[in-house]
Amino acid sequence: MLELTEAEFERLVSEAIDEIPPELAEMMDNVVILIEDEPPEDAPDVLGLYEGTPLTERGEWYTGVLPDTIRLFRLPILRICDTPDDAVEEVLITVVHEVAHHFGIDDERLHQLGWS
Repeated sequence: MLELTEAEFERLVSEAIDEIPPELAEMMDNVVILIEDEPPEDAPDVLGLYEGTPLTERGEWYTGVLPDTIRLFRLPILRICDTPDDAVEEVLITVVHEVAHHFGIDDERLHQLGWS
């Protein structure tokens, strides 16, 4: 398992978020990105999790709701990484994957695009 401090991991996440094209970043709406050490017990193998209503499913009813949440799980990501470069790549893949869910892209399509 690769060892990174919480601050180092947060920097990787920040850098991955900066890779999102500005025109897409501007479209992100009512979503927060959080870093947690471990995933929920009922999903121990996930690296990230999107919880909310994708932009493609929001309608007139979507008002006054809590933000969608993208959670990134630090320790599972680090457990599959051997080098800092592995961590950079895995964080980027996980961020892109979960942000794509915010835009309504499902796992099947992400797999086709190489982001799973």
